[in-house]
Formats: sequence, structure tokens, C-alpha cells
Amino acid sequence: MGLAKGYAAGAGAGPLARCGWPTDERFFPTVRQLPADADFTVPPEGFAPLTCRQLGLYPVVDSLEWLALLLPLGLNIIQLRIKQPVADLAKQIRQAVNMAASYQTRLFINDHWQLAIECGAYGVHLGQEDLQAADLGAIYRAGLRLGISTHGYAELCRARQFRPSYIALGHIFATQTKKMPSKPQGLARLRRYQTLAGDTPTVAIGGISQARFADVVDTGVSGVAVVSAITRAAEPLAAVNRLKETYDRVKQR
Repeated sequence: MGLAKGYAAGAGAGPLARCGWPTDERFFPTVRQLPADADFTVPPEGFAPLTCRQLGLYPVVDSLEWLALLLPLGLNIIQLRIKQPVADLAKQIRQAVNMAASYQTRLFINDHWQLAIECGAYGVHLGQEDLQAADLGAIYRAGLRLGISTHGYAELCRARQFRPSYIALGHIFATQTKKMPSKPQGLARLRRYQTLAGDTPTVAIGGISQARFADVVDTGVSGVAVVSAITRAAEPLAAVNRLKETYDRVKQR
């Protein structure tokens, strides 16, 4: 960026511009998207786009019981994240897909991309470590939406190369939901990541409480993913309604 915005001095070379930290994606590296032997190249149009740009509140839950509780509340999107091994995983995911469809809610399945395809889920969410193992070509051909987790500039640059349906930006604050190898990113970085994501919808995630929710929405993200703000709330249904109201209020400013 210093070279691009430098200027000539007389007949010779001029000084580099002092621009601070770049905010334009052109000045960040292109991270190779797939292994050299991969048989799938992300097409120019990318993965299937979201049918709703403003995602709003994005609950992440781990059971059908939570889905049954939250789906009637008029959510745009929800994620089923089953991390512990279960014998009837395929049955649960199929049931989850049917439940979400009955409420016209966009359901993303975390990690289990084969079952997400088989059961006809709206989309699949993958972490950085899952990108190499997943058959991205199969996900694309099935028409599923793809969400990708990122933690910092390098992973954001990498995620952009896949042209996903959305990019998750985290973790914003300290979280007890899962052990994180990275440090909390904070609101200032979230704003910068949001700019670098360009036209790709974004989802903020990680340690986002009711008290911090409005500040996160104010950064311009498309959606805000929460776990414990709902699952550990004394009154989960009331918590969902408050968070939805907060999102709408901030977006209407």
C-alpha cells in the first residue's frame, strides 16, 4: 500500500506513503485456497448465496430439544452443532432439517457436511481445520451454502478465496463455550474484518452477551451468533426476543 500510494519526487523516486494498517483487500496476500492436487476450483460466483442478507440473531445449539424450543420464535437462521458422538446422528440431522423447513428457518449443520448434503440442509458450517478434509466440490454441487470460521487476518484472507456464503469472525470476546487457541479479537478488529470481508456476509461470534450485543451489531455484521447468551439464560425465550429486538433497533438507526 505504501508503494501504491507513494509519489514521485522530482525526476527520481519519491518516498513510500505512510498509510497505517491497510483496510483494502488489495493490500493483503492471496492465500492459496486448496491443496495443489485438489480436483475442485471454486467457481467465480462462489458458493450458493444466502437468501437473506440480514441474518440477525444466529443461535448455535447442540440438540433437537433446543431447535424445538427456538424455531417457533421466527429466526432467520440457526446452527446445529453436535460435537459429541451420537449413535443416531443421521436421524437427528434429518429431523433437524425437517423441523427447520417447517418454520422456513435457514439451518446450517456444523462439520457434518456429508449428512448435511444427504439430508438436504440449507447449509454447512466448517472450521479452518475442516476445509482440507471436506469435499468442497460435493458441497457446491449439492447447492448447499457454506459458512467458514475465521480467527484473525490470515484466516480471513484464506476464507475469502473460497467465496463462501458467509464468513464467521471470531472469537470477539473471551468465551467458555469451547477452548480457543487464539486471543479475543475485540470490536476494533471486528470492524476492520467487516470491511475486509467486502460483499461477503459476515457473522460475529464468541463471548457475545446481551450487554455487548448492540455494540457488535453496530459494527455492520450481517448476523450475530450466540450460544450461552441463550442456552445459559434463566429465561431462554425471553433472551431470544430481547436479542432480536436489539438487532432490529440497532439496524434501524
